[in-house]
Amino acid sequence: MTCMKVFENLKSVAQKRGGAYFVLIDPDTRKDTELKDFVQEICAQGADAILVGGSLIIGADFQNSLEIVKENSTLPIIIFPGSLQQLSFDADAILYLSVISGRNPNLLFGDHVIAAPTIKKMNIEPISTGYMLFESGQTTTAEFMSNTRPLPVNKPEIAMAHALAAQYMGFSTVYLEAGSGALRSIPNQIVKAVSSYIDIPVIVGGGIRTPEEARLKSEAGATFIVTGNIYDDSENIKLINEFARAVHIKENS
Repeated sequence: MTCMKVFENLKSVAQKRGGAYFVLIDPDTRKDTELKDFVQEICAQGADAILVGGSLIIGADFQNSLEIVKENSTLPIIIFPGSLQQLSFDADAILYLSVISGRNPNLLFGDHVIAAPTIKKMNIEPISTGYMLFESGQTTTAEFMSNTRPLPVNKPEIAMAHALAAQYMGFSTVYLEAGSGALRSIPNQIVKAVSSYIDIPVIVGGGIRTPEEARLKSEAGATFIVTGNIYDDSENIKLINEFARAVHIKENS
């Protein structure tokens, strides 16, 4: 994947298909042969990109995991960083996240200053992303580790204002996040309110458990849909193609 074109290519895919589908891999959940097989399955079953990362990685060797993903992927590989340690030459791009739903200065700008020279040295594409964490029914790892208060799901105007501020500040996209293992996903009315209010792409992830749910979020205006925890149960890997077809609403309407 040519540097500095990853995000533009994915936007073109989403425009053509009506949406794009990303699978998030937490390196702690799969290693070595199991990870290799999972990556190959993702690529074969119609996903559009692979995200790699986690709010807290305990047992995995992040660099080794990225090498395995790179060796077995035909899709763009994008780091979804949970910390400054989650960087790799083997990625095509990185979500350059600012947690705009909170007021933690390190996650708004501080860590970015430290990471920027390394990202430049690695020659991976930074995708400036306004990260918006929402209430999801329980305390998620993302909420706890970021030490930020999530946005309410019953006040779309607050979400709209945050997303518009992100657009005005020059972010390339906003990420509406319920959090890993969320009890519920971002409400469709929030997705619709935000996507209709701003002019930059909207990523939606967290708590999406069925292809039908993913499709409703695409229809509500999400540009990119992300699922991850659903595949912790290996029996659900067969759903990858169903999720991809559900998100590609122009091709499968």
